[in-house]
Order: sequence, then structure tokens, then C-alpha cells
Amino acid sequence: MLTEGNIFCQPSWVMQSNSVVMSITQSGAQMAPVDFDLPGNQRVQPYYISPWQREGYADFDGRSEGPLRGDFFCLPFGHAGPKDGVHPHGRSAGSRWSLSGYKSRGKVHELDIHMENALRSANIRRQFFLVDDEAVVYDRTTVTDLEGAHTLGHHAVLRPPLRESALLLSTSRQVFGMTYPVAFADLAEEEHQSLAIGALFDDLSSVTSIFRDTADADCSVYPARRGFTDLLQVAVAADAGQPAWSAAVNTEENYLWFSLRDPGLLPSTILWFENAGRHRPPWSGRNVSIGVEDVCSFFDLGSEVSGEANAFTKRGIKTVHDFGNGLPLSIPYVQGVIQTPSGFGHVHCFSCGDSGVTFADEAGREVCGALRTHFVFGEEL
Repeated sequence: MLTEGNIFCQPSWVMQSNSVVMSITQSGAQMAPVDFDLPGNQRVQPYYISPWQREGYADFDGRSEGPLRGDFFCLPFGHAGPKDGVHPHGRSAGSRWSLSGYKSRGKVHELDIHMENALRSANIRRQFFLVDDEAVVYDRTTVTDLEGAHTLGHHAVLRPPLRESALLLSTSRQVFGMTYPVAFADLAEEEHQSLAIGALFDDLSSVTSIFRDTADADCSVYPARRGFTDLLQVAVAADAGQPAWSAAVNTEENYLWFSLRDPGLLPSTILWFENAGRHRPPWSGRNVSIGVEDVCSFFDLGSEVSGEANAFTKRGIKTVHDFGNGLPLSIPYVQGVIQTPSGFGHVHCFSCGDSGVTFADEAGREVCGALRTHFVFGEEL
């Protein structure tokens, strides 16, 4: 069953299974709120919704910041070139989508939407799938009629716990990590950053601070570094035939949020730490959220910069996708939640089979979730 409603001041489509209720904004196709039902009558909402939804920022019309919430697809990811004339993260993240259809077949429920001329002549189709008895969202984005090299990616924004350092962040095996290559925060715009510029790191738990004589920052936990906004990027590797993953363990509400993707399509994860570090409106020093953004991009610097040689491409890590002669590209993506026992720590190990995934923490405790992992590599549900 598909309904429409005004959800946190945004016209939205609402779809559901017996385990998930999901809202998707008609502007930007931004996915939130999403209610996941877990055992023991536990219901969780992992995604963040920005606080300015009732404040009427008209200058955000068509921009991703307008509905800012949950997860959304960006083409291009980051800044657009002058020839494209679109807002950062593209029309796909802020402009109006059209409904193509909705259907249910057995346990599978599908919402189909599209946008024409999303970037130059590109058309984008997005299909969202919910499956009964699975606390999972399946998402397939297909881009057609686009030429050239472009950045793209998913931009999940999570709602962190209130307690300091109560969200534990992990990714697939890291092969290269770097902080933002230029100043991320603009003091003239009342922004402040805490991480060093262009610093390389081997582990999220030890990232160089911008302040002299200050210990390295632990970027594997959040909320942290109150009053600052920061960005870093991690390129990951995955075993043959295995998806790449990102994970965030909420130790206050005892659940794990995860994303899965094909590392050949989205080889990096950007972490955007927004901890009351921006004071101009509408941020106004009140946003505490974290972006866990799985991308093919060089930070958020856009297609032109990402298409040039950079610290990632020099290590063989792709930062743009070449669409060649307008051939279609499909990007499958999976997000979900799993209940965790009290005291569950950072994800240390991951494994998957045809019908589910297993995450284990440093102590070897395992949690499992049912899902159809073959979807990540392009198969139908």
C-alpha cells in the first residue's frame, strides 16, 4: 500500500512492509523517517531530519539542504561544474521526482520513481523495495543517457545518540584514508573544524587534529568534538564476491545500522561530522548528525576536480564514473538495522551468505540479519 502525506513539512510517499515504514520526499527523494521493527517490540528510527523544516528557507528551493534528512542519491556528488548549473549534489538530491508506479508481489513491495534531465540529458530511475520480515531497504538507481565522467553516491545522514561517543563507526577494510584536502570550515561563515587539512591516516581511531599539541582525534566514535564540522574519506576493499559495508552501532538504543554496496561502483566512504560547528542560518549551531556517504568521488569537490589526478586515483581508487557513450548504469544499495546486545562494540568482522549477513564485534559477539545479499551485485529480488 502506497500513501502520500506531508511528512515533516515535505510532501512524501509512504510505503511499508510488515517490518518497515518508510517515507520518501517528493523533492530530492530523501528517505526519512524510516521505522524499523526489531524483536521484542523495539522500533528504531536511525535517520536524521534537519530541524528547519518548519522555518521556510525559500532560498533552499531545489537544494538538498531543503528537505535534508535520511539517505538520498547524488548526481553529481558534491559541487557541480559551471556547465551543469545545478546545486551541490545535483537535482536528484533536491528537485521534484515523479511517480512511475507502485506494486506488491508476494512479500516484495516496490516504489518506482523517475526524474528526467537530472544532469544534462540524464534520466534517473529509482526503485525502492521492502520485503516482509526483513528490517532492510533495497534501493536500485539507474542512470541513462549521460555521457562523460561524473561523481555519484549515496548520502545517508544518521541521527546519533545523545551521549558522547555512543555511536561506534566502522567500515570494510580500509586501504587509504585522508581528511579534507583544503579548509573545510569557513570562519567567515561562522564555521569551525577540528581535523587537520589533507592529513593521511591508517585508522579512524587516530586522525590528526588541526590544533598543535593536541592528541589525535578518535573518528570512530560520535558525537565528538562539540562545536566543529569535519569531513574525511576512506577507500575500502572487499573480498572477491563480497559487498563493501559501513556500520554504525548505537550503544544507547542497542542496534546496528549498516549499508552494503558493490565496491566497484562505490569504492569510498565519506564521513561528515556535523556537531554544532556551523552557526549561520539555518544551521544555527544546532545540528548534531553524521553523514555516512558511500561514493565514487574525491570528497565533495565535484566531477571536474574528482576527474583529475588526486591522492586517491594515484593509489588506483576510482573517484569518477565514466559513463562512456550514454550506456546505462545501475547502482544497487542496501541499508538496514540489526538488534544488538548491550555492550556490543565496534564491528570488527563481516560475512554474508545468500540469505543474510553477520557482523561481529571485537569480542567476537555476533549479530545476524536476514536479507537477500545477491541484490548488491545486480540480481533481482
